[in-house]
Amino acid sequence: MLNVSVVSPEATLFDGEASSVVAPAFDGEVGILENHAPMITVLGQGTLRVEGATPMRFHVSGGFVQVVDNTVRVVTEKATPA
Repeated sequence: MLNVSVVSPEATLFDGEASSVVAPAFDGEVGILENHAPMITVLGQGTLRVEGATPMRFHVSGGFVQVVDNTVRVVTEKATPA
């Protein structure tokens, strides 16, 4: 499982476990599964999908995604539930 946090300036929108994350990077979508290689990428604008016990979707714009040791941090300038 992945430990995922989705944070915007207003609030922490999600903090929990997920089986996968699909994020809108600046140059296309990036899929993240367990044991993904470490990476950091700039977020574009689009839908962030967090697949877990209860799938979550957010419209995000700007920020970044960091993946290290099965921990995914999404820090976005703007996010709203989709």
